[in-house]
Amino acid sequence: MTMADDLRLFAVLIYAHDSAHALDATPAELAEPNGHADELKAAGAMTAAYAFTPRELAVSIREGGVTPGPFIDAPAIVVGVYVIEAPDLDAALEIAATNPAIRGVGGVEVRPIHSGGVVER
Repeated sequence: MTMADDLRLFAVLIYAHDSAHALDATPAELAEPNGHADELKAAGAMTAAYAFTPRELAVSIREGGVTPGPFIDAPAIVVGVYVIEAPDLDAALEIAATNPAIRGVGGVEVRPIHSGGVVER
């Protein structure tokens, strides 16, 4: 088995103007992203998901020190990531293309996961 045969997990990085997951977000405001996650879970594709808080809560660390805000101040930032299981990249792209973030200035980036996992404590 080659390394390529082992690459069945894909990270889907979600880019948008900002995260919908504000600390005071209402169920109505989270209905679309959470509904999408529920669909992927029901299909058996999603293995993990993390929604980030809005950019105003980000703090970046560089060699020169700590600054408030996202690492790169751009129209679209990473607002979350989820991991899917798919037989190949084409199937992963098909799954990721259903993400509602692809509308407007946002989008998703799909990358095969090389290694890693949940750290046992």
